[in-house]
Amino acid sequence: MRTAKLKQPIFYLGGSALILFLGLFLSFYAINAFYISNFEWLIVPCFMLFCLLIDYRRRFYSSNKNKEITQVIATHLKAFCGLILLLLLFRAFFSVPKLNERHFIALVFGFSLLDIALILLSESFVQYIKTLKNIKYALIAGTGKMAKKVELELMSQEPDKYKIAGFINCIKNEECFVERDKVIGNLNEIHRYLNENSVDEIVIALPGKPVHKIMHILSTADYHGIRVKYIPDYHDIFGTDYMLTRLGQFDALNIHKLSIDRKSASLVKNSFDKVFAVFTLILLLPLFLLLAVLIKLSSPGPVFYCPIRIGKGGKAFKVYKFRTMKENDAAADGTLSTIKDDPRITRIGKVMRKYSLDELPQLFNVFIGNMSIVGPRPHRRYLNKEFQGSVYRYMIRHYAKPGITGWAQVNGWRGPTDTKEQKEQRTLHDLWYVKNWSFWLDIKIIFLTVFSRKTHTGVF
Repeated sequence: MRTAKLKQPIFYLGGSALILFLGLFLSFYAINAFYISNFEWLIVPCFMLFCLLIDYRRRFYSSNKNKEITQVIATHLKAFCGLILLLLLFRAFFSVPKLNERHFIALVFGFSLLDIALILLSESFVQYIKTLKNIKYALIAGTGKMAKKVELELMSQEPDKYKIAGFINCIKNEECFVERDKVIGNLNEIHRYLNENSVDEIVIALPGKPVHKIMHILSTADYHGIRVKYIPDYHDIFGTDYMLTRLGQFDALNIHKLSIDRKSASLVKNSFDKVFAVFTLILLLPLFLLLAVLIKLSSPGPVFYCPIRIGKGGKAFKVYKFRTMKENDAAADGTLSTIKDDPRITRIGKVMRKYSLDELPQLFNVFIGNMSIVGPRPHRRYLNKEFQGSVYRYMIRHYAKPGITGWAQVNGWRGPTDTKEQKEQRTLHDLWYVKNWSFWLDIKIIFLTVFSRKTHTGVF
């Protein structure tokens, strides 16, 4: 933002400097009415740079500052007088070549007039460009908190599209949060104001639903042919965490706005999951066969362990994992979590768990569609109930498919969830991921899963 603001005045300054130097150069060589000494050639450009620096410091070339002609002239007059005074002091103490003072004063004075003209022309040019952008003058109906929020939003997010024409006091004794000199009057004066002033839109920003006042504004706006925008009073309840959708013929608020809810986002994520799963399964097929043989040799039992986990929407599903233990608790409702130095873990199982190789068969879950490559890790049924009762908004993480890896895991919150901090931090990281999902965030998490040390800590 700072760079963008800096480029505009520098652009105008550079253009002005080029015009001024070319103008002086052409006048000296085309007219050639008098001789210009080397000393004068040195002083005039210095004065030009001096004035341009003043213009920049006083923001005369900024498109966001209104230029008063008296202020511009006064500033250049001060610079002109200051340079003459410096010249006299310089000549009093130093020996300088003979200077044609009339020529010098004419040059400097002419330059000042030209610079003033360029500043005023640049202001006119900027205003003309702004008219091409079709700036709208908005009248805000309301003077309370909502109206102030709308003003701040328009000025910060839409500064090149909207200008605030004023505010209408619609509710008697409403606490005023806007500047009082911007309040044009009450609701009864809106008709008169629209007759006398140009307004493009009326933005209704009133607390609650004062139906009669809103209908009065609508009928007045329709009479004058002015567009109306209505700002619903939902922010005190939901903040900004919602999205307006359609439910048949009704407008509906989709609470907890998630980027992953968009159809395009869902399509991208699902397509990536399928392609990544198929490609990785083919690539890792030799490793799968090797691990299967090692598991069978290490202890009797099946190659895969298929416990029940809770997935998207709180629905239970079967997870595919390589078996890492000699014996397992009931797959459906097991409550025996792994502990440090667990005697049930086989020798090959320790290696697989350390590097998360036991999770690789979940690529089949991704291909089936009940898991994603990246997402909140699925929990056992009993653990899910425990989290649900102790961690605020825990179930929101189930808005998304569970993943083979996740944001919590690459940030070191993997493994046991015995303490309150462990439960809360894992949930907070999962919720952050669900609300801030992007394709590139998934790529980052996959990269960190493979190469980050945090991913492989806290596992046993």
